[in-house]
Amino acid sequence: MADPDTTTAPDDTTDEPGARGRLIIKDRAIAKIATTAALQVPGVVQQGGGLTRFTGRDLPRADVSTGARSVAVNLYLGVRWPCDVAELTRRVHREVGDQVENLTGMPLHQLGVLVAGTDCAAPGDPDECPAPRPAPDVVAPRTPTAAPAAVPAAVAIAVGLLALAAVAARELLIARGAISGAPWLRNTFEWIGRLHWEQWLVPVSLAALVLGVLFVLLALAPRTRTHVPARIGADAPAVWLRPVDVARMCSARAGTVAGVLSAHTTVDRRRATVHVVAAPDRPTGELRDVVADAVRDSLTVLDRPLKLRVRVRRTRGES
Repeated sequence: MADPDTTTAPDDTTDEPGARGRLIIKDRAIAKIATTAALQVPGVVQQGGGLTRFTGRDLPRADVSTGARSVAVNLYLGVRWPCDVAELTRRVHREVGDQVENLTGMPLHQLGVLVAGTDCAAPGDPDECPAPRPAPDVVAPRTPTAAPAAVPAAVAIAVGLLALAAVAARELLIARGAISGAPWLRNTFEWIGRLHWEQWLVPVSLAALVLGVLFVLLALAPRTRTHVPARIGADAPAVWLRPVDVARMCSARAGTVAGVLSAHTTVDRRRATVHVVAAPDRPTGELRDVVADAVRDSLTVLDRPLKLRVRVRRTRGES
């Protein structure tokens, strides 16, 4: 029998956290936390009812994947439209992340947000959803243009100046005594200084004058356009077509006309010429008019109209 005056100390090991058990939070509970937090964001609406309660397709809903130390959630939302979806998504990320971490103690590793449904805003309640951002000012893009006409002349002058710099460096080294050899620049200038008037100086001077005027004109020449703007209903063109693209479009359109065996188109800055090979049983004049009407409809997308010319010929051996 135990001594009544002695007491037994409680076992302290039962107070250790590991001996108390463990906490398990099911995915369904985390999904409920995520959807409830998402509904706290203005603009997120609840959609469902009827058969969706049995199929599980009501919104918002969440698919949860729980790891050892973190949680990943895919969240499907219904939103009130119109709204700024990017701003709404940022708010959902912030609200759901805070609620999941605070209530479960596990950080949100990944949150995917998918807008799966929309609901029109009720009249008189426009502030229920974040207002869309104002559209930015449209800046007219630059027209595609070719390289400046002065590029070849500029490259030639640059190469010449580099060669002159190399010759001048050689002259400096010779003057300093670093290398030996005959100076080219000094001898050339002395030869020019001893020159007297000769007949060959006239064509050389004229050639230099013409070359100088040509360089000035090349420097001032505007860059040529390489593409044709297309009309898409905007104030400023945003789409350009190459002449070869316009030619292919016209040829493809002409090839759909009955009686056309083949079609080939050439396009320049002002005109589109369609060359058509006609079937033997199709009248030339009628086919020309039909092809012109079909191709002209395709050219209406161009911002700058092109003159259309259709040439029809028959296969070899046909009159």
